[in-house]
Amino acid sequence: MPRQKPELVRLHELTPGQFADFFAILSEKTRGATREGKPYFTCRFRDSKRTAALMVWVDGPWFEICERAWQAGQVYKLRGTYGESERYGPQLDIQNIRPIIEGDHADGFNLGDLVDHSRHDAGAMFAALVDLAGKEIADVGLKKLVLTLLERHAEPFKSVPATLNKFHPFAAGLLEHTLSVTRSCLLLAEKYGADYPNLQPPLNRDLIVSGAILHDIGRVVEFTPDLLSPHPTVPGRLFGHLFLGRDLIRDTARELGDVNPALVQLLEHLLISHLNLPEWGSPRLPLIPESLILHHADDLDAKLEMYVRCLTRDHAEGAFTDRDPVLNRQLFKGRRI
Repeated sequence: MPRQKPELVRLHELTPGQFADFFAILSEKTRGATREGKPYFTCRFRDSKRTAALMVWVDGPWFEICERAWQAGQVYKLRGTYGESERYGPQLDIQNIRPIIEGDHADGFNLGDLVDHSRHDAGAMFAALVDLAGKEIADVGLKKLVLTLLERHAEPFKSVPATLNKFHPFAAGLLEHTLSVTRSCLLLAEKYGADYPNLQPPLNRDLIVSGAILHDIGRVVEFTPDLLSPHPTVPGRLFGHLFLGRDLIRDTARELGDVNPALVQLLEHLLISHLNLPEWGSPRLPLIPESLILHHADDLDAKLEMYVRCLTRDHAEGAFTDRDPVLNRQLFKGRRI
């Protein structure tokens, strides 16, 4: 006897063994083959807080339609049972699946439930970043350069992630990260400017703030502004965000024509050196103190976001989290103080 229509539940709220309807994005569809040569697909469905795998075997009921019609990045309504494997993690066993339809909105479908996004309003964050550029950069030409780049790339800046799978990997993650790094750099510029008053020339506060705001500007052309499934563009894969950002700065400065060439050169150095280490993708080591400040502010903000996300979303038993594949460690969560 077929089961009765189940209740509609968010994927991340399902408990092991629960049978329910839920909406999810097909985030990955990978073809494989068994040792005997039989084909299969590993499909991963996700919402904003959980990803679960569905194995589609060649002799199962879903193989033909999966191969022919299922598309990564598309949203589906599924009916099935959620489970958790000690070895393979969250798993799905489905009874039915279809792409979403217009009527699903009346049934409770909300795209925001499926997309992991910043805790903060993107419009407010962008306005704060523009305000910092206007107030904290004294050099007229440099300020114009920064504001022009922000204005031209406002929409992707407010939507793309900082990275796809490392730090701030969610909608408006780039903007959240950039605003945080800029605020940290302002504090560090004030502190170290006061600590080393005899440095000649002194720390260039304008350069530090501009570098903080633009250090990842290349991400706006490295990734597609696709809310459901952002992915690298062709230029993003060919060149990466460091060189794409340098090109944006160099081309815009040349177009504006009134930016100090020496400042542009140093700003370009900040961009291509702020990752610091070659093994992290940095083509050049930091050769000016401003780049060192930017590097540590950037690295701290990225690492802390990854730590917090790991600690707040982990469900492992015991005093330590599951091993985080990006941090390559288990974090201690058993402290009580």
